[in-house]
Amino acid sequence: MLELHKLIRDVPDFPKPGILFKDITPLLRDPAGLALSVELLANPFRGKGVELVIGAESRGFIFGTALAQALSCGFVPIRKPKKLPARKTSVTYDLEYGQDTLEIHFDAILRGQKCLLVDDLLATGGTMDACCRLVESLGGEIVGIAVLIELSFLNGRKKIEKYDLHSVINYGQS
Repeated sequence: MLELHKLIRDVPDFPKPGILFKDITPLLRDPAGLALSVELLANPFRGKGVELVIGAESRGFIFGTALAQALSCGFVPIRKPKKLPARKTSVTYDLEYGQDTLEIHFDAILRGQKCLLVDDLLATGGTMDACCRLVESLGGEIVGIAVLIELSFLNGRKKIEKYDLHSVINYGQS
């Protein structure tokens, strides 16, 4: 785990003053770090019957497609508005300042399919909670949630506490 920590760069005051941004781009460019991250995200869910990995735009796409390949299953993207071409369903959720919307194709998930949701980071939990609501609205069964980084001091886990959450790296203090 220490090796992965070394590959995550802290960027102060991004995207606004007072925020310490966890930049994963050095980890992504490192072949061993990327491979290890994918394995650590996938391992708890091997043998759980995962049929689809669901990833939210945009960094969820990076880890989501890699996890889908590692688990020999399909991948479904959740996108920002006006990015999906076919019939879709959406959910609007609250942010710290304002709202955001996410969309998924209406036919992306078959009722009862076992889904693993993935993202690079869990902060306040709003985005992941919205993703869970989208998946369940289509009848998907959420097997678990995998995130590379959890900022546990922001209590995002509380919004998704009914799901099995696996985080690889946990930053527990601000």
